[in-house]
Amino acid sequence: MALFVSIIIILLLLLIVGGVGRVTWWIWWKPKKLEKELRRQGINGTKYKILVGDSKDEVEAMNEAWSKPMDLNHNIVPRVLPHAHLMFQTYGKTSFKWFGTTPIVTIWEPKLLREILVNKDGNFVQPEREQWAQRRKMLKPAFHIDKLKEMVPNFQTSCIELIKKWQKLLSEESSCELDVWPELLNLTEDAISQTVFGTNFEEGKQVFKLQTEQITLAIEAASSIYLPGFRKFINNEIKRTLRDVIDKKKNNTITIDDVIEECKGFYLAGKDTTANLLTWMLILLSMHPIWQQKARDEVLQTCGENMPNFESLNRLKIVNMILHEVLRLYPSIIAQIRHTKKKTKLGDMILPAGVHVLIPTLQVHHDEEFWGEGAEEFNPERFKGGVSKASKGENAYFPFGWGPRLCLGQAFVMIQAKLGLAMVLQNFSFELSPSYAHAPSVSITLQPQFGAHIILRRL
Repeated sequence: MALFVSIIIILLLLLIVGGVGRVTWWIWWKPKKLEKELRRQGINGTKYKILVGDSKDEVEAMNEAWSKPMDLNHNIVPRVLPHAHLMFQTYGKTSFKWFGTTPIVTIWEPKLLREILVNKDGNFVQPEREQWAQRRKMLKPAFHIDKLKEMVPNFQTSCIELIKKWQKLLSEESSCELDVWPELLNLTEDAISQTVFGTNFEEGKQVFKLQTEQITLAIEAASSIYLPGFRKFINNEIKRTLRDVIDKKKNNTITIDDVIEECKGFYLAGKDTTANLLTWMLILLSMHPIWQQKARDEVLQTCGENMPNFESLNRLKIVNMILHEVLRLYPSIIAQIRHTKKKTKLGDMILPAGVHVLIPTLQVHHDEEFWGEGAEEFNPERFKGGVSKASKGENAYFPFGWGPRLCLGQAFVMIQAKLGLAMVLQNFSFELSPSYAHAPSVSITLQPQFGAHIILRRL
């Protein structure tokens, strides 16, 4: 009922402001024209529903799937993306659904995905952030390998504090139960604050708090129709907080506004991606203790009791294989969106201007066509020969994107994850707690819905 009332209010406002003809074109004739063009090429999908699209069906499917945990396995697509999984079962790998008045075409073939992500002709763009390319070029030197080496000590310091905290919990007991998900979020928040700004956790905490509120509002916006208001206030607060921090440093290369926009993304992506990766690694190594022991043996053989450093991390081959397999099965970003600026040829298709293109990272990573019958199994051995030889399909693995939009922070995340895991393995063994509930879900990134409860033991 609330959704219906919201639609009526918006329609009335649009009619008052925009006129009947333009509103009718926007909410009906244009979507129907795009739908006809797609169906004419044999691309099937859901029927257009005025303004709301498929949001109601997606939310209902998600609420049902997320109402209870799943079995302890890695076949997570039906739970994480129930509506997308149903779309695949109904229409196949190439199909379309609706986000409001805009069709979203799902593209699954790795060869075509590479074409979209490389975006040689500039036809596929992100729906926002037109100044992205300029900012990326300016910020790229900050992620040079020499700069990353300088960041390692800050993360080492944060890891040491976490290890001490966990050791204190075990000072009188041989084991304890711990939800590592919030622990690892705090770790990465603290590390990023120190690494990027040289400040303590308290200054960065306000940014993380505001961004969490902004994400909540974004999710609400995706599942219903309402007139945005409070989001702008929160965004301004984030900018104000970051400006106060950045003003303490001089930057003569790019504007403070550019830095603020990139810091917002770096804070969010860096915190969640690293924490997610570490959390899922601990969960999966708890589920697969043989691989946990293999990784520990390698760390102890390579580092002994010494602090892992940049050079020793590069020698951890088994840890690296485990890391890639976890990213394959549980990628932090489960899908990517692009938008067609103009009519674009892609394979045998002609995509009209004004449609979204969905790159289903999670589904491609779990596809038996590219990963064999054991696609849902945890098997780090598949990465023994490197990423390029791991799958049957070229470019079937892209947890950090591909081409010119390959995540700048990829190496930063990988270094932090290796370091964090290595230090945990040096000091503790771990297994799933009886209270652990396997429930991957999405809140922008792929997270454990009910936490990551493990039993921690001293070595």
